[in-house]
Amino acid sequence: MQKNLSGFHFGLVIALGAVWGFSEAALGLGLQKCATLMSGSIMTGVALFFIASGWVLSGRVLGVAVLIITASLIKLFDALLLSLPLRHGAVANPIFAFFMEGLAFLAVVSLIRKSQKKKMSGQAFLGVAAALGAVCAFPLVKFATGVPACVFPGTRIPLSLYYGPLAVAVSALTVPLGFWAGNRLREPVNRWETAGQHKALKYIVSPLTIILCLVLITLIRRG
Repeated sequence: MQKNLSGFHFGLVIALGAVWGFSEAALGLGLQKCATLMSGSIMTGVALFFIASGWVLSGRVLGVAVLIITASLIKLFDALLLSLPLRHGAVANPIFAFFMEGLAFLAVVSLIRKSQKKKMSGQAFLGVAAALGAVCAFPLVKFATGVPACVFPGTRIPLSLYYGPLAVAVSALTVPLGFWAGNRLREPVNRWETAGQHKALKYIVSPLTIILCLVLITLIRRG
């Protein structure tokens, strides 16, 4: 893992956060209403993919924090386009989920041995444990935002718990994929920085990605 969060890695983490935020908007995640049944559980797996990638790129809590904050800001931009208030359940609650997913991932990754993090089985376990922690913590959202978690129709069971097994299963796949993607990004960047190449690229990768994501979200919402 990276000891220091270099400018290039920092830019890539921000870019990943922007793409994560865009994926929330692009996949529809019901900003105007509760998440549609199992969609929130699927997006838990998607979130942990980006968190795992960001962790591999940075190797630090700071990197995951930057990733989550970036995704949250993109989410707020999407809400702005839809004229929704910050405390709307479809805005504040997903952002709360982002932070719970990040905290769950960091808690579990700190407990896993370094050798296990390099194995697909260890990464899959990390995904399972992080997803389980996130879905169990999400019902606490009412205390953080004042808006209760959506429940399965005809029951009082929060959707995050009802479809928790799906979130766990998806995350068992997406976290190893996130590690793979993070390593694929990190290796060429390390070579470029060692060789002193592409210095200008680290200053434009995140701004360009953010601008592109904002433009695409605007087209989706205004189209």
